Formats: sequence, C-alpha cells, structure tokens
Amino acid sequence: MATAEPAALDVPVEPAAPRPVLLVIADSLSYYGPKGGLPADDPRIWPNLVAAELDWDVELVARIGWTTRDAYWALIGDPRIWAAVPRAGAVVFAVGGMDTLPSPLPTALRETIRYIRPPRLRRGVRATYNWLQPKLSKLGRPVALPPKVSVSYLEDSRVALNHLRPELPVVGVLPSVHQCAAYGKVHRGRTRAVKALQAWSGRTSVPLVDLGEAVRDNIESGSANPDGIHWGWDGHNAVATAMLKALQEVR
Repeated sequence: MATAEPAALDVPVEPAAPRPVLLVIADSLSYYGPKGGLPADDPRIWPNLVAAELDWDVELVARIGWTTRDAYWALIGDPRIWAAVPRAGAVVFAVGGMDTLPSPLPTALRETIRYIRPPRLRRGVRATYNWLQPKLSKLGRPVALPPKVSVSYLEDSRVALNHLRPELPVVGVLPSVHQCAAYGKVHRGRTRAVKALQAWSGRTSVPLVDLGEAVRDNIESGSANPDGIHWGWDGHNAVATAMLKALQEVR
C-alpha cells in the first residue's frame, strides 16, 4: 500500500520588509552630469551612488533652479514625497545653492518667461534676460534668496518632517561652488549663506555636507560640465562619499 504524502502545512509567509528609501529633494546638481541632465535612475549620479552603497531605494524629487523655497513647496505639495516619507531611511535637502547666486533680475521674471505669448515675444524676452543676467550678476547682489529666508524654509521643512516622524534623520548641504559665466563667475552670496546654515545646523543638529568642498577640484579641473556650475563624475563620486559619511553618523 502506498504511503500518503504528509499534508503541507498552511503557514502564512511573512512579506519581506520594504527597503528603506533615500528621499532626496534637490536641484539640478543632483541629476546633471558633464554633458547635461540625466534620468533619475542613472547609476552615476550621487543619489544613486549613495543608495547603492546603503542597499536602499531612491526617491529623487528635483528640478533645475530649485531653491529651499521650492523644496518646501514640494514637501507639502508633492504626493510622491508623501508616499516616500513613511519608508524613508533618511531625507536629504540638497538645495540652497541657487539661493546664493546673484539674481539682479527678479526670480519671478525668469520663472514667468515661459508663459509669455506669442513665441516670438517670448524668445525676445528670454534673449534680453540672458544678455543682461551675466552682466548685472557682476554686482553680486541681490541673491535669489537671502540666507535668513533660506534657513526659514529649511526649518519649516525640518519641523514638518519631525511632526510626522520624529526619528527620521535629515541631512542638509552647504552650497556648491561654480565658475558659471551666466552668473558672471560671481558667488559672493555663498559666504553669508554658509554662516547662516552652520548656525542653523548648530541649533538643530542637522548635519551639513559641504558640496563646495567636495566638488571644488572637479569644477576647477575642466572635467566638469562646460556650463561651469554642474559637475563631472568625479564631483558626483566625491559628494556621494561625503553624503555617506554624514548618513552613517545619523542613522
């Protein structure tokens, strides 16, 4: 007589725990390489280098020209961020560099040029803006956002996250450096911004990654993006190394 097979045990299988997410809210420095903008999943950009080392997923929410104000608006208005926060292992606010650049023409003017009609008028306004911007930038002021305002938006963002997840690590950055002709190769606003950000870090214990220190050699080497503001691959690698160090200290 054949022996009956033992009945399989109906044991529920526990679902695998979801991988943590590295939530990065940033400007174009996070996804531009030496030849231009790249998809968010390009393995060579620093958010993906960091996530690969941590074995995390990435949610990169970024756009060219974003300031700390734009980062705050994204935090409170973008449902991708709302979905990522519960799974986040850490949040990086990689913004603030645009805040420090000379903006002698109103930021609102630059942002609204795209809405001007007809196209011929739009092209004329943009050409005039692009002609004036580098010349007036040599004044060095005003900057896109004063340091006090930049810090205020960062603090509002930190408080909002702390309300939802008090244990969630948050990392900020000090501004990058540039040799960008579009801004007259002027960056006088960086020093004041660094001082204000360091004071905020001291009050809140939010660690800061110094982008300028990480990428200065790359920017000055000639192997970065020809626009003088975005980095080459050595810059992305250096930022990833510095960011990993900061995250290891707060995790």
